[in-house]
Amino acid sequence: MSAQNHGKRVTAASIFARKRSKEPIVSLTAYDAPTAAILDQHCDLLLVGDSVGMVVHGLPSTVGVTIEMMILHGQAVMRGAHQAMVVVDMPFGSYEESPEQAFRNAARILGETGAQAVKLESGRYAAETIRFLVERGVPVMGHVGLRPQAVNVTGGFRAKGRTTEERAEILAEAEATAKAGAFACVVEGVAEDLAREITEKINTPTIGIGASSACDGQILVTQDMLGLFDWTPKFVKRYAGLRQTINDAVERYAEEVRSRAFPEAAQVYHLRPVKPGG
Repeated sequence: MSAQNHGKRVTAASIFARKRSKEPIVSLTAYDAPTAAILDQHCDLLLVGDSVGMVVHGLPSTVGVTIEMMILHGQAVMRGAHQAMVVVDMPFGSYEESPEQAFRNAARILGETGAQAVKLESGRYAAETIRFLVERGVPVMGHVGLRPQAVNVTGGFRAKGRTTEERAEILAEAEATAKAGAFACVVEGVAEDLAREITEKINTPTIGIGASSACDGQILVTQDMLGLFDWTPKFVKRYAGLRQTINDAVERYAEEVRSRAFPEAAQVYHLRPVKPGG
């Protein structure tokens, strides 16, 4: 059942149940109201990702994203989406210190945006935090594999799970994430067979990005799949080429402004004629 057939907001419980029903979960990122309104009818889950820092704000990584930025974009997405579940990323530094810190910030995010859940990157420390949040009424999505917030430790954005040691660690993190009560888990940038193994071993739905078609769902950065950038990661399939479309439209606009062809008569206002006796 697609999101457009639900009639009410998709919930964490209904996403979790997809593991049993084997109906793939359709997910994309969203950062603003107009885009969210378009995606809403097609997606089960919209992620207000901290990727907004790079995609919208031009930051070199997600590390500089603040909780205020996530709340601002979360509010915008909630104004546009009325059926899909909306999940907001917890930015770097907002949850790693302690479960109590994570709860305070998660409660603020949910309270100020109206979103249904938060997502955090599931390092070794995360299981206790996830359990703490879930027990206090905060639905949590985990994230294993390539973890963008750890880029300064890992040395860049590279695929994970290609060595025996990495495979064991990522699998352990995924199992701990599921056991702690996460309703879903993003699996990013890992070897295909590892993503398949994770999906088979945990009872929590997996949502792949650069992982495997065997995952219980898929997610992409919307701007990547729409072709808004010159370069996209290997795992992205471009479903449109909007960068060129936008460039062509702006080029035409600029030419018409410079030649004074725009605005035309249809785009300008005129004095209304006075009616007799008016």
